[in-house]
Amino acid sequence: MKKIFFLIIFATAFSMANGQAIYEDERYVPESDPLVLQKLQQWQDIKFGLLMHWGTYSQWGIVESWSLCPEDYGWCKHKKSSTPDNYFEYKKEYENLQTTFNPVDFDPIKWAEAAKYAGMKYVVFTTKHHDGFCMFDSKYTDYKITSEKCPFHTNPRANIAKEIFDAFRDQGLWTGAYFSKPDWHIPTYWDPYFPPLDRNVNYDPEKYPEKWEKYVEFTHNQMLELMTDYGHMDIIWLDGGWVAKESKSSITSWYDKQVKESKSGFLKQKIVNQDIRMNEIVKKMREKQPGLIVVDRAVHGINQNYLTPENHVPDKTLPYPWESCIIAGGGWSYTPDAKYMSGTEAIHTLVDVVAKGGNLLLNIAPGPDGKWQQGAYDLLKVYGDWMKINSEAIYNSKPIAPYKESNICMTKQADGTVYFIYLAKEDEDTMPAEIKITSHQPAKRAKVTLLGTSKKLKWKSDGEGFVVTIPDDLKNNPPVKYAWTIKVSSVR
Repeated sequence: MKKIFFLIIFATAFSMANGQAIYEDERYVPESDPLVLQKLQQWQDIKFGLLMHWGTYSQWGIVESWSLCPEDYGWCKHKKSSTPDNYFEYKKEYENLQTTFNPVDFDPIKWAEAAKYAGMKYVVFTTKHHDGFCMFDSKYTDYKITSEKCPFHTNPRANIAKEIFDAFRDQGLWTGAYFSKPDWHIPTYWDPYFPPLDRNVNYDPEKYPEKWEKYVEFTHNQMLELMTDYGHMDIIWLDGGWVAKESKSSITSWYDKQVKESKSGFLKQKIVNQDIRMNEIVKKMREKQPGLIVVDRAVHGINQNYLTPENHVPDKTLPYPWESCIIAGGGWSYTPDAKYMSGTEAIHTLVDVVAKGGNLLLNIAPGPDGKWQQGAYDLLKVYGDWMKINSEAIYNSKPIAPYKESNICMTKQADGTVYFIYLAKEDEDTMPAEIKITSHQPAKRAKVTLLGTSKKLKWKSDGEGFVVTIPDDLKNNPPVKYAWTIKVSSVR
């Protein structure tokens, strides 16, 4: 039993250290602020958003920030460098990318228009990733897009975050700021006196409290800048879940002993008490932005207003607000010649997430020139064409058990309307002659139609379910591709 207990604790700690939330119902702490609760309910109704990872690293086409982290993982390799075997020289070369970053083709209005057409309702933009480079005009660092060291600083749109937030707001989208709590550039997090050992602060905050306090103040100041100088903000999306208050318990000590070394001998993640005083800064931010949704990712507690399974769709509904953040193509950051989702995969992912009660946050990564790849625009057009016909089955919808049967997902509206969304196979261009649903049956005198047409469909009872007949004209010429929605005005 003792061995099993330690295995459970190890799995829990390992997952938390990797920034992956553990989706246990009892660990979600509901918000009590009525303005936040109202905002959160509205957020759950809008269903579809855009995430963008962008920074100087796009010039090398590598993973965002992680090659600076001295941990033994594939995503931390020095894949683009003249000095791949010298960490300190590599870090200098990476940070020197600031001096060549010049995305002259940056056009956020074009992005915002494409996102709106796709049916997206909110955007989350990386104002700062773990490497510390700011895509906004912070007065607390010179490691930023508006620094004189960066050639783009003379561009009228140099304050990239502001331009993005303004452009997307103008298209009616909510705005959210991604912000990294760890900062691997600032000397009060990675003190140059000590070599970094892993993703954590490289000194003991309890041993050097004055230094840690300077870091906390720096981080609070930057968050407040975003809440003060960048217009109305709906969401702050905080990454780096290892920066959190942790108790130095015997479990933590046991964990440190078990996982402190990788196979290659490098020290890997450990739990460090990095109390950044989240309750304090959240209160300050909400004074600036009442009702602000706070997503302190992978830190269980009151400041994680919704959970964020990463590149994963849960296999069931979850009893709290959640959002799957999914890569549209390539990686989180810019990937040359990225292969984007097929239309089938894209639409099915959205439908699957929404049928289980979640939101989809789709990541697109701009390139070093400030452009999206054509594949990103093509994908958003696929979404937009489908949503023109089927959006009433998506927005404001709620799950209805059993959520999915075979290749049919289900959603419902408050008025009792239920939608049965048939997920077509990759090469399925014509509708089947009959579609069978086993878990529900239309109510007496219910109207059964196919979204995109006004024609009533014939149906018949089949046990506890029903079978819908698709007429030949619809069968051979469906109103959309990828997924077809049967609308039932009420079910028994």
